[in-house]
Amino acid sequence: MNPGTDRRSIRRATFLFVLVHCAALLFVPHVTAAPPPKSPPNIIVILADDLGWADLACYGGDLHETPHLDRLARQGVRFTDAYSSAPICSPTRAALLTGQHPARLHFTIWREAAVNGPPRDKPLIPPVTLTDLPKDTTTLAEMLQGAGYLTALVGKWHLGDADNAPEAHGFEVNIGGTHWGAPPTYFSPYRGPFGRNRELRFVPHLEFSQPGEYLTDRLTDEALRVIDRAGDKPFFLYLAHHAPHTPIEGKPSLVKHFEQKITPQHRHQNPGYAAMVASLDESVGRIMGRLEERQLADNTVVVFTSDNGGFISDSQGRRVTDNTPLRSGKGSLYEGGIRVPLLVRGPPVASPGTICREPVATADLFYTLLELGRIPIKDQALPRDGQSLISLLKEPESPLDRDTLYFHYPHYYATTTPVSSLRAGDWKLLEYHETDSVELYNLKEDLGESKNLATDQPDRAKNLRNRLHAWRTEVEAQMPTKNPK
Repeated sequence: MNPGTDRRSIRRATFLFVLVHCAALLFVPHVTAAPPPKSPPNIIVILADDLGWADLACYGGDLHETPHLDRLARQGVRFTDAYSSAPICSPTRAALLTGQHPARLHFTIWREAAVNGPPRDKPLIPPVTLTDLPKDTTTLAEMLQGAGYLTALVGKWHLGDADNAPEAHGFEVNIGGTHWGAPPTYFSPYRGPFGRNRELRFVPHLEFSQPGEYLTDRLTDEALRVIDRAGDKPFFLYLAHHAPHTPIEGKPSLVKHFEQKITPQHRHQNPGYAAMVASLDESVGRIMGRLEERQLADNTVVVFTSDNGGFISDSQGRRVTDNTPLRSGKGSLYEGGIRVPLLVRGPPVASPGTICREPVATADLFYTLLELGRIPIKDQALPRDGQSLISLLKEPESPLDRDTLYFHYPHYYATTTPVSSLRAGDWKLLEYHETDSVELYNLKEDLGESKNLATDQPDRAKNLRNRLHAWRTEVEAQMPTKNPK
């Protein structure tokens, strides 16, 4: 064969091959590559200690300045009828991390009181309760850690001794968490004598603090480091502030600011407490600022709430806070003891700046955050004392599939004797165990619980009391007993 002819034949064949294949490609359907699945959202829970329902400006606070929390409310959903699962700290924290009611856990009083045992100089003897969250209890941190989250506690733990520390319950990082409740002081070095027994207390893992450094600021510094060090890994940050729990110690410049601002017309009259709330608000602003700076805000759920209602007793000669229009405060099952602020911002929120009036409780956050972490709730063999609030974040006016919340505090406190309670719709019933008596209120018409309707509506009171008894039996709630002395 002529070599020139052979080369021309090869070129023609190659040209025809390419032409045919190019033409064929014109008839192949265009397939767009599926976008990579979006990573689960980061989760930040900011828990205040003893912050009252009416202490934020967006909830009607008249002295306190909370611009960052008010902004969080405008960016998310503000719940008006949110409740702590207990009227004091440790039980509510247990409910948050387990989704179980404190009565079911037999964890109904704060840890120090549980360790000391019940008083024996009252008409009733309260039950002996757990001092530590059992290690075999499944926690939110354990489940999120199993789903690939970095889990970190910064701040107050108050759920167990060293054998039941945060590290034993799913937290990879623990900064500041101990078996103690309140700190001895909010100023560096965060150590000193505490309480009547003058025991030495301290907040660990806050080494190399500087003179004048403030606890709320330092815990926020540590929380920001967690966010920075998480890298590309989704994180669960549980920022459990001590503020504004006693001792009432605000930064001096802020205390002076509120001293000059207070007038007789203000409902809130404690400048030190107002200063502590302002620092708490600043902390939230710093957290949100770091999320925006790192472009994480759109894929981070931020939850802000309190462990119980505001503390209304005196400290250093001043009443700490005022929960008006709610009745009473911390320790009580009146609204002032258990109704708390709840703000949620993040991807599930369909309409920022909305208000939800559906009654919800702390235990609900467990199931809400599991669903956000893409952990199937229905596959978990867990007691169900709460339910996910995702539907409310999407449609705040859509009701949940329940009509009753229950509360149980079989102990004494400055504001109460042993008591159980329920809220069913607009109705609230309290059963006091010392006197074997009930009180009935319509919260829609009487938010301050000033008019007891138990005598006017005996059938309703009886029905609700029976439901309360049935619930206590179901969860095997511990009851106080008569004191034989």
